[in-house]
Amino acid sequence: MDIGVLLPTGTAQWGASDDPRELIALSRHAERSGFSSLFVNDSLISPRIEALTMLAALAPTTETVTLGTAALMPFLRRPIQVAQSLASIDLLSGGRLTVAVGAGFPGRFGRPFYKLSELPWERRFARLDETVMLWRALWDGADSFHREILRFDDIPRMTPPFRAGGPPIWLGGATPAALARTGRLYDGWLPYPPDPVDYASGLRDVREAAAGAGRAAEDITPALFVSVRIDADVESGRRALDAYARATYGMPLQELEKIQAVVAGSADDVLERLGRYVAAGVRHVVVRLAALDLNSQRDQLERIADLIPAVRAARDHAFTSAGS
Repeated sequence: MDIGVLLPTGTAQWGASDDPRELIALSRHAERSGFSSLFVNDSLISPRIEALTMLAALAPTTETVTLGTAALMPFLRRPIQVAQSLASIDLLSGGRLTVAVGAGFPGRFGRPFYKLSELPWERRFARLDETVMLWRALWDGADSFHREILRFDDIPRMTPPFRAGGPPIWLGGATPAALARTGRLYDGWLPYPPDPVDYASGLRDVREAAAGAGRAAEDITPALFVSVRIDADVESGRRALDAYARATYGMPLQELEKIQAVVAGSADDVLERLGRYVAAGVRHVVVRLAALDLNSQRDQLERIADLIPAVRAARDHAFTSAGS
């Protein structure tokens, strides 16, 4: 059972006097505190440290944690150049990179980004899948690539990643098409469904698609992206999450929780809710800390670190129950 943390790389999560270079110290503290992964997100919604730049800075300053994206939006970058960047980070980290990808969302969370990237919004999912296929081909030494959308000849020799075949690539998303594509093509699944019941049903669909493609369920890591706030009680936790949602997304919590997994309350409340996701099949939790300055982020990180043994025990219980 892996428990990771999403680093607060966006300015919406920084206080007025915060120094973004403190993110390195926060990352090292998370590693020492027992977190097994550090993730960064990728967006143009608000100013932030660019995702791959942040991971490159973490590669030599951390030792054992997985470094990941949640989620990288490949359409913001040229596909061959990003293959080189990802391979370089994988090399510098000694093979600790995991790449979760997404195609963006309608409205201000996606379509305008495609315009800025000079790419069509249409067929974005096919473009995403082909981009991932291109990366894997380049990491295997291909010098050409020909699919329906992406076509390249005479590609120079690519920097090889640390691991043969390159880092694992996960897909975010929970539509029926995304579940099928995850099962067929990807190494992991990183959604954020508000209800653990929906996670369980989605994971079943992913595994059915994997079986249909001749893949084993163990080939796909079931992960979860969830915003967490540990506070005195549910009411105070929800107030803090509401402030976080408004600062980060420009929407109240009651709207955000319709589309994303959020957990608030006392440590026991949070543990109970996370335990429901673990029982639904989650094996890698990526926690987003619902706090709006780096000191508060550190405080939330330490509170969640105290829950890591109990979350792992919940996983062991779920595994034993499934086996019996």
